[in-house]
Amino acid sequence: MTFPELRQRADRLRAVPLEAVLQAWGAHRDPDDPHKWHTSQGVLSVTGVKFINWNRGQGGGGAIDLAIHLTHRGFPQALQWLGEHFPGGPPAPALPPRPQSHFVRPAADPGQLDRVVHYLVAQRGLPRRLIDPLIQAGSLYADPRANAVFLLRDPQGRPVGAELRGTTPIPWRGMAPGSHKDLGFFAFPSPHQPSIVLCESAIDAMSCHALHPQHRCVSTAGARPNPRWLPALLGQAQQIYCGFDADPTGDDMAYAMISLCPTVQRLRPSLKDWNDVLRSAA
Repeated sequence: MTFPELRQRADRLRAVPLEAVLQAWGAHRDPDDPHKWHTSQGVLSVTGVKFINWNRGQGGGGAIDLAIHLTHRGFPQALQWLGEHFPGGPPAPALPPRPQSHFVRPAADPGQLDRVVHYLVAQRGLPRRLIDPLIQAGSLYADPRANAVFLLRDPQGRPVGAELRGTTPIPWRGMAPGSHKDLGFFAFPSPHQPSIVLCESAIDAMSCHALHPQHRCVSTAGARPNPRWLPALLGQAQQIYCGFDADPTGDDMAYAMISLCPTVQRLRPSLKDWNDVLRSAA
């Protein structure tokens, strides 16, 4: 890349809204002050293109300065991080927020259950002994499109969302409409283990438990450093491990989580994710 091209790329990425950078990093906007953000580096105040970290007495302007501040990296690495998260440059202006939708459980189709079970056992290497209790509890089932449905439950056991995993030859994953990931999570098994491992998906949580049965394994439904329900788990378990994927995003989000919650320890899979580790051990 020539110097003019590098300068043009930097100018384009510098214009990314600071709010978008903070959201990509996993920061949370203060509910009482829309200009205040809670990050792994402390509390930041954002005004236009300027930011200041009140905890550290540091500030700057533009998305590149903010990426350097958040990631503790130099200019080239911060530029690379921004390029990975905003490959098209500044995102389009956000639409007005829609009213929060109510979660409705995806319809169940028992006729597709065999296909889902076969996918989880034959392709994902999950032991059948882990699958059957989830089916019996209604936490795992098949929808009419033969997607595996993993229910997220709140502390009272009420469904508040669902992870969906396609079972066709084309890989696909997503969330059921109306899912509220901050209200609950998918976990396996029941909360009797003294330690918890946080994983990025339901399949990874099941895979991690198959490898480490002494742990209760929980899915955060994506690499997120500070889900709203995490403080409650911190009070329930003797130890919590962050088992996010062994990739740049997983490492960054694990670092952010540990910065926010220093009692959390990193448990990094030896391959990209826990399902890869499980299948390699078969």
